[in-house]
Amino acid sequence: MQIDYTDIGHMEYQAAWDFQQARMDELIEMRKNPDYSSNPFAGWFLAVEHPHVYTLGKSGDEQNLLLNYIQLQAKNAQFIHTNRGGDITYHGPGQMVGYPIIDLDKLNLSVRRYIYLMEEAIILAMAEYGIKTERLDGATGVWIDSLTPGKARKICAIGVRVSRFVTMHGFALNINSDLSYFKHINPCGFTDKDVTSMEKELGAPQDMEQVKQLVYKKFVGLIQA
Repeated sequence: MQIDYTDIGHMEYQAAWDFQQARMDELIEMRKNPDYSSNPFAGWFLAVEHPHVYTLGKSGDEQNLLLNYIQLQAKNAQFIHTNRGGDITYHGPGQMVGYPIIDLDKLNLSVRRYIYLMEEAIILAMAEYGIKTERLDGATGVWIDSLTPGKARKICAIGVRVSRFVTMHGFALNINSDLSYFKHINPCGFTDKDVTSMEKELGAPQDMEQVKQLVYKKFVGLIQA
């Protein structure tokens, strides 16, 4: 199956959301074509970096944002309610945000399996940098020292939406992120766990493009397996 890679660069969150929605609608329309089943195309993998923004999932709690409107303005950050799953998270420069717009039905994937493979792609990519990551029971995303009290920290958040077997939204991997922005939220609703980045774990900034290509390669390899 074919999943096309598109790097849409730096884009405001709402503009990227609209771009995703257009691709989702396009793929849903393609599914109605009688010739679609014989076409190897199964969607897009979009990569983007956002300006500073806090986004709240449809099941999230606004109280997990610890800033008021004036403080948000001072931080040059936006706050947006979104239609993905999950609670609150932060997006900003130095973070790889991945938005796969793919046909789960064509790939014979359940939503649960899809999220598992997304996590696995990040875990495999991080291993190539010598960063040991894992899952945390009861929470989506990718973690370090997830079972060690007081040391568990998230390196990648995940929140998706699925409509008519087509996905949107996805994951946010902290590569060279300014982690101070996470101090103004309870990330994904947690009050007792920290957030980290590749830069923090490795002690130096990382090549964004190299990480993006590696994550895409791991993701597509797993999805197509």
